[in-house]
Amino acid sequence: MALWITESGLAKLNPASIGDGVLVKTLFSGISRGTEKLVFEGLVPESESTSMRCHGQQGEFSFPIKYGYCSVGNVLEGPLAGQIAFCLHPHQNMFRADQQMLHPLPKGLPPERAVLAANMETALNITWDSKVSPDEKVAVIGAGVIGSLAAYLLSKTSTNVTLIDINPSRRPLADQLGITFAETSENLGEFGLVVHASATESGLNQAIELCGYEGRIIEASWFGEQKVSLSLGGVFHSKRLSIKSSQVGGIAPWMKTDWNYQKRMGRALELLIDPVLDCLISGESEFENAAADYAQVLNDPETLCHRLRY
Repeated sequence: MALWITESGLAKLNPASIGDGVLVKTLFSGISRGTEKLVFEGLVPESESTSMRCHGQQGEFSFPIKYGYCSVGNVLEGPLAGQIAFCLHPHQNMFRADQQMLHPLPKGLPPERAVLAANMETALNITWDSKVSPDEKVAVIGAGVIGSLAAYLLSKTSTNVTLIDINPSRRPLADQLGITFAETSENLGEFGLVVHASATESGLNQAIELCGYEGRIIEASWFGEQKVSLSLGGVFHSKRLSIKSSQVGGIAPWMKTDWNYQKRMGRALELLIDPVLDCLISGESEFENAAADYAQVLNDPETLCHRLRY
């Protein structure tokens, strides 16, 4: 059985093909709220229907569709038999996957936390794209899973990282991660690097306002079909600012000599060994209740990563 989005705003548990390759019995999967909400609401642009396909996807973005990319399970066949591995695969109780898509969990990483692997890989890619310098003044706008993980990783290089969100209830999350928190309305000064991860027009415009001279913005959000209006006069022009998209489907050119997708995912899994990251799991449902809970999970602004237990 798999979680299917059968039409905009409606999910059901229905049978699904298990595909080809090595057999995996799912233990947990994670709902990645930002992207899955766009899919759930039918807001994936037709132009991106190919680039947005996930491994194991069935159906199309025009519905019905089986979509997701945060699964952890027991490998039942092949050289990895008996191991627990992460796989970029939709929410499904049993599936087959190519051997190369299975990433064994490193020692010390519990499968319950490993559902964050795809998000951590994205955050790692953001840090590469950012070219952050030691002790550079950094702001991250948007304290969702991606923004919080990006701030967590950036704080390993810079001791001057501020996580910004419109929601004051995110402050305890930042405290647990050891990162300074600020509300959007606060007077924050200027930053050399701003990572935008709120997927809002206001957030991206704030990123422009917060940049110092020749500051750079890393756009980590994906807006789907949403149109965004930016203020590109004023400080954007006079301060010679730059905006760069960071997307996990590509690896920064300056990293390609030493890194590939397999190694990058392996590093993301290693970074998840830190138990403090459990604070990014905001709830859990049994898989058999996933269809009933899905809309509420996606529409609740307090949701971080919601875990499904199989």
